[in-house]
Amino acid sequence: MKKLLSFLLLSVLVLALAACGTKDDANSSSDEGTKDDETKEKVTLKVGASHTPHAEILKKAKPILEKEGIELEIEEYQDYVLPNEDLNNGDLDANYFQHIPYLEQKVAEEGYDLVNAGGIHIEPIGIYSKKYKSLDELPDGATILISNSIPDHGRILSLLEAQGLIKLKDGIDKTKATLDDIVENPKNLKIEATDAPEMMVTYYENEEGDAVVINSNFAIDAGINPVKDSIAIEGSESPYVNIIAVRSGDENREEIKKLVEVLRSKEIQDFILEEWGGSVVPVSE
Repeated sequence: MKKLLSFLLLSVLVLALAACGTKDDANSSSDEGTKDDETKEKVTLKVGASHTPHAEILKKAKPILEKEGIELEIEEYQDYVLPNEDLNNGDLDANYFQHIPYLEQKVAEEGYDLVNAGGIHIEPIGIYSKKYKSLDELPDGATILISNSIPDHGRILSLLEAQGLIKLKDGIDKTKATLDDIVENPKNLKIEATDAPEMMVTYYENEEGDAVVINSNFAIDAGINPVKDSIAIEGSESPYVNIIAVRSGDENREEIKKLVEVLRSKEIQDFILEEWGGSVVPVSE
């Protein structure tokens, strides 16, 4: 009888240990599976951006995206050429620095297979002068310096027309207007395309010309407030929306859609308005 009881107790103990082992193995496998799933779900997005305001906006969005399983890697650029080259070559997943007409022109010129994945904000372009406090003060024959960026010329000329300084040909696509499309120039303004967009701040600070047209991102980067310091500024209805650009087909990637969604969120839009006080205007489409 004692031997039988000992055998039964030993059997129960073996079964109990086996059950625990199985449970531990199951838990271990489950934990490993969860870790594997988390690893698989983690996605890294490398986005090229201009320093201001684009990279700053992305930095604000980074922790939000991290909660969504997206690790945002931000590559900052100081020029308008390399971000599209690097995106087209596959060195970036997306870029955020340019408006739609600029992207369209570069696609046409370079044959890039890039598309617009969504608009995020507008940077109103402005006219600045250290010599005059208003456009009305500009003398006859005044020189207005603009950048040599052709995609910006239609934008600049549209602003000058909106301010009553010139008139463009009727029926043209004003986003593609050139200096040759000016049909009326009552003040005989000399509009000179001089240098790259990032150099226009230097012309302004050196008091060259009578007025200088500067893109807001470069103005902000130089500590110039477009709302307070300009003598004229583009309205928020501008079609020159800064976008997230990607290689064709990638606009359908879930992580790209999530990036655009977060950048259009109320939290980020409020940040843009508070940080730049109207110098950068968020959009929702």
